[in-house]
Amino acid sequence: MPSIWIVGGLALLAAIAERQSVPLTRNTEASVAFLPFVFSAVAFGPFTALIVGALAGLGDFRRPYLRWAVYLPVRALTAALAGLAAVAVGAASDRSGFGQILLATLAASGANLGADLFFNLGTQAVRRAGSPAALLKTLAPLIFVQELLYTPLVALLVYGYHLYSVAVVGAFLVPAIALQRLIRLYQEQRDAVARLGEVNQRLERANLSFASALVATLDARDRYTAGHSAAVAVYSRDIAKRMSLSETEQQLVHLCGLVHDIGKVGLAPGLLEKAAALTLEERRQMEQHPAIGERILSKVEDYSDIARIVRHHHERVDGLGYPDNLQGDEIPLLSRIIAVADAYNAMTSDRPYRDAMPSRVARLRLAQAVESQFDTSVVAAFEAVLAGASDAYRSGQREDFSLEAKRAKLPLRVATA
Repeated sequence: MPSIWIVGGLALLAAIAERQSVPLTRNTEASVAFLPFVFSAVAFGPFTALIVGALAGLGDFRRPYLRWAVYLPVRALTAALAGLAAVAVGAASDRSGFGQILLATLAASGANLGADLFFNLGTQAVRRAGSPAALLKTLAPLIFVQELLYTPLVALLVYGYHLYSVAVVGAFLVPAIALQRLIRLYQEQRDAVARLGEVNQRLERANLSFASALVATLDARDRYTAGHSAAVAVYSRDIAKRMSLSETEQQLVHLCGLVHDIGKVGLAPGLLEKAAALTLEERRQMEQHPAIGERILSKVEDYSDIARIVRHHHERVDGLGYPDNLQGDEIPLLSRIIAVADAYNAMTSDRPYRDAMPSRVARLRLAQAVESQFDTSVVAAFEAVLAGASDAYRSGQREDFSLEAKRAKLPLRVATA
């Protein structure tokens, strides 16, 4: 045996490598602990390799304890078998040339690999944790790297140890373990980013579900405008896409379109359901719904931007809108988009006091109101969308304009995420 400091140093490096192992699958991990184990087996023989393997296992004491109790003797026995394979080629004291050392290292590496596979496959069979073929497929790239890259490197380390000192071994093993640590940190960061993306997707689906529930409440009150909000949401999103707005803005305007009329739930009973034209006082009450909608939505966490856009969707570019008489660019762009989509769908939908207008008439009305009520660029973008659309789209009768159809799809999207 070498000095206790060499044995302890090799065991410490192996234990650190094991604690920083990189997960490959839910039940499989990999590390560079192979390097100090095989080095000990080739340079010092089976007994030293056994001691290094056992000490490394003791240094890797952690939960789950049953796994540790099984792994400790397995690791020690695997290192010892590698040492026996190296000795079978020739005693360590008899190896003077690099060729002999390389041959012993190949034997030790093969024995280490065979013992590892035997114990891992046996553990997998007992736990019923997967098929042997799947494990071999996962480990195949690592076996390739181990045999073609690591085995010659270990042989060089043993040769350098005989020519110079054990410092040669430390100069290589320490950077190798540090590299493994970097790989583990990268993998943890990648997994964290993936989990964050999944959380964001769930939040987006929750936002849509919440918005759909709010709109369903409004539609239950006003049967004449049932589905109106869903249509406005689709039109608004398509306008934003035509105007080359970002994906985030397209999703935001879609969500705002869904809830743009939610303030109407706070209006006096009978006002929404009235069949005749509204009186002046009733119209003034109706004009409060954007402000009411803002107050409702501002109570929802992370809905402050949505609340602001909803508040201003009845402003006019000439400053004669409500509730704040904003004009031009003072009005948020997404509010200007919703204003156009809202007006078009209202004109092309049946009302208790009038029939739906044809699409061409509604589009003419929009064009006549540019620079007074509507933003010219928004109207132009919507006209381009409508020009290439189907009659069902222009009339708001396409399947995805139905709020009921959208609500039916949401749970499916959540279940398959």
